[in-house]
Amino acid sequence: MNPMQKRLDTILSSKQETNAKLQMICQLLHDEFEHFNWVGFYFKNGDKDELKLGPYVGAATDHTIIPYGKGVCGQVAVSNEAMLVNDVHEESNYLACSIETKAEIVVPIFKDGVNIGQIDIDSHYKDSITAEDKALLEDLMTKVAEIL
Repeated sequence: MNPMQKRLDTILSSKQETNAKLQMICQLLHDEFEHFNWVGFYFKNGDKDELKLGPYVGAATDHTIIPYGKGVCGQVAVSNEAMLVNDVHEESNYLACSIETKAEIVVPIFKDGVNIGQIDIDSHYKDSITAEDKALLEDLMTKVAEIL
């Protein structure tokens, strides 16, 4: 287990309430990965086919509600698969949150086989999000599902 996974596991196993843990995860990823400029969680909004913004770190966003199918987050809500976009300007269904965003990764969270939410990470650097980042986030979202 690498040091970052160890730090994330420490947060997940802490006695903090769930939203505090999610906020701490956002803060750690934002602070420790230079290319993670906005880190946040979106969750299914009740019975609606939309996502609602949860804990996040980074610039304020107008996208507090995202309809399924809209943008990278909305596409992941429908496809149930992680999506890595190395150049958001080449993504036809991109939902612009910041003019500075150049790359984005969204990884779903499954609870009892159901996609209940996701982590969304924006980067100001094109081609900056790696396969290793994706693997770390996929492992992390499996662990996050256990505390939800």
